[in-house]
Amino acid sequence: MAGPLAMAAGNARLTGARRHDTPARQDPCDGPAMNAMPFLSVLTYPQIDPVFLQVGPIALRWYGLAYVAGILCGWLYGRALVSNPRLWPGGRSPLTREDIDDFIVWITIGIVAGGRIGHILFYDFARIAADPISALRIWEGGMSFHGGLIGVTIAMIIFARRHSVPIFSLIDVVAASVPFGLFFGRIANFINGELWGAPTSVSWAMVFPHAGPEPRHPSQLYEALLEGVLIFIVLRIMTHHFHALGRPRLVSGAFVLLYGLARIFVEFFRLPDPQLGYLLGTGWLTMGMVLSLPMVLIGLWAIATAPAADARP
Repeated sequence: MAGPLAMAAGNARLTGARRHDTPARQDPCDGPAMNAMPFLSVLTYPQIDPVFLQVGPIALRWYGLAYVAGILCGWLYGRALVSNPRLWPGGRSPLTREDIDDFIVWITIGIVAGGRIGHILFYDFARIAADPISALRIWEGGMSFHGGLIGVTIAMIIFARRHSVPIFSLIDVVAASVPFGLFFGRIANFINGELWGAPTSVSWAMVFPHAGPEPRHPSQLYEALLEGVLIFIVLRIMTHHFHALGRPRLVSGAFVLLYGLARIFVEFFRLPDPQLGYLLGTGWLTMGMVLSLPMVLIGLWAIATAPAADARP
């Protein structure tokens, strides 16, 4: 279920051969010693075809498959959470598996619509305004995680009101399921050869097909590990060992905080979108950082104000 958010999480803003034109900041991993050394070892980019199955004129892409995998895994995990009485106060979840099933369509619409609109507004408004039809070509990339997050949040609020379910319990279950989508989305970014990192001399650097000859940080894999694997592990420990689902807003607050911090960290190793570049002439501030900072603040607020387990509203 939350996997979809991941899709947005894919944040696949189209890459193109243009991104290497963006002036690069100083790589945090490169010091004087590193810069004085030649590239001793550079990993080979696997050159995976973005299309995994071609049936006549229909091309099935890994990026689309990542969306499906994220939604499916998130849906199954969300159902497992609400079905496990040990995770909820009094042994009973305020949500049912049927609620999770019904929410699938809502979250999918929120992710796709929010992710696409967010990308247009936050990253690519001038180009889309000049070619409005391109807004419909989602398969070319161009999804914003932050836009998808807003879209899914709106979907959760409307769904909770219409179905009379506790809004924060729904948000917590969705948040715990989101890392699946984030993981698959970032792997799809890597397969597409997009959203690559800054030039670097670290031993695990890669030369991406459309990013020039310089070895670069595989920042998509950094995000897959941080946003997908690490955040999932932390939230899993919270829900299964510390009964965090019994404290509404705690799980979702932790997710929002951790994602914001992870995204800001990885932005130091990524290149900004070429149409935006670094903001305010700083040489380091990116739109991803700006959009993630409110997440950190909201996450801290949610964690600090989460009610005790026996004070469920």
